Amino acid sequence: MIIIRHIISFVIVIISKITFMYLIYQLIMSLMGIYMKKDEEEVKEKKSFALLVAAHNEEKVISDIIKSLKLMDYPKDKYDIFVVADNCDDKTAKIAKDNGAIVYERHDLKNQGKGYAMEWMFKKIFSMDKQYDSIAIFDADNLVSKNFLNAMNKKLCQGYKVVQGYLDSKNPEDSWITGCYSLAFWQNNRTVQLAKQNIGLSAQLGGTGFCIDIDTLKSLGWGATCLTEDLEFTCKLVSKGERVGWAHDAVIYDEKPLTLRQSWNQRKRWMKGFADVSSRYFVKLIKYGVTHRSWTAIDCAIYSIQPYFTVAMGVTLIYSLYQGLVTIITYDVMDIINIKLNIAMICMTTSMLFLYYIYYLFIMSLDKKLSCKMIFYYVVLYYFYLLTWMPISFLGIIEKNNKEWCHTIHTRSVDISEMDI
Repeated sequence: MIIIRHIISFVIVIISKITFMYLIYQLIMSLMGIYMKKDEEEVKEKKSFALLVAAHNEEKVISDIIKSLKLMDYPKDKYDIFVVADNCDDKTAKIAKDNGAIVYERHDLKNQGKGYAMEWMFKKIFSMDKQYDSIAIFDADNLVSKNFLNAMNKKLCQGYKVVQGYLDSKNPEDSWITGCYSLAFWQNNRTVQLAKQNIGLSAQLGGTGFCIDIDTLKSLGWGATCLTEDLEFTCKLVSKGERVGWAHDAVIYDEKPLTLRQSWNQRKRWMKGFADVSSRYFVKLIKYGVTHRSWTAIDCAIYSIQPYFTVAMGVTLIYSLYQGLVTIITYDVMDIINIKLNIAMICMTTSMLFLYYIYYLFIMSLDKKLSCKMIFYYVVLYYFYLLTWMPISFLGIIEKNNKEWCHTIHTRSVDISEMDI
């Protein structure tokens, strides 16, 4: 029994070291997001866009996204608004039509989910008489900044085939959950997305607010129908030698879940999708990265296994607490030696997390997002929110083969004029 405990302790120490190295890598990467390059190049409004809104029973918010898309500062003859009403049994389709969108209704109870709906609609757009240079993807609960298409047009003209916009929140102060969600997204926009853009790596698609060059989409095919179709397509893209560009000033306002239960279900769906995609793409991306000397592919592979790193941190913490209790109760000298090794690594990891705590507060202040209420959420509740990722990630890993789509209900109707843009 003692030997087994020593083996487990050794394994935990190894896991802790790997986790610590991952945190160091993330911290170094995040430093690249402090600086934002000014892009003052003037680009003609050249690209044409099919704007695609995927909607499932979104009658309370669908009109808001359509209105915001119509108000964009881009030639109206260079974009059209399409809504795919996917398995809807409410008034989504009618409201979308009444607000001027081109609506397609899809009914397929076997292949449910956003990925399937998008793939179905892509084929419709490909076969139309009017052809577009790019397709932009949105969720029904989104609002879009007026300069969105101008920013996307610029990135596409610079040579990017796929571009992700800045994911913001339209209801950051509705509850502590929406507050913590918003903080996490603001942090990610700077420390991951902008950072990767600055050093030439690939940004990650965020599920909404992104554009795809239509020839690239036709060539690669969509084929992303899992629970995290955005991650799946990102991995597919990077494994073919492409990169996702980042448009920091192309803002998409997204509705965040109001309650912990809604958030738990949504994030578990994300983690199931991550585990599913990483099981299919991690090795492929590593091989591509090694054979083609592409750190972009290796970085994408690392990103895809986030649930495993999160679980590793949780296991390390729980086992260290257990070892500490055993040491106090039994007062075994050998246990004290082992627990010291564990404690040393945990202290290093905890210190790193504390540095993150202060550092990320500074990072988020760069985009001028922090009100007094948001600072309160960050100081008091944000780390509890982060801790919930541990059981969520664990459940996501063990349930990765359960691909049942869990729809997040959106009810927060907000006009684009209410947003600070």
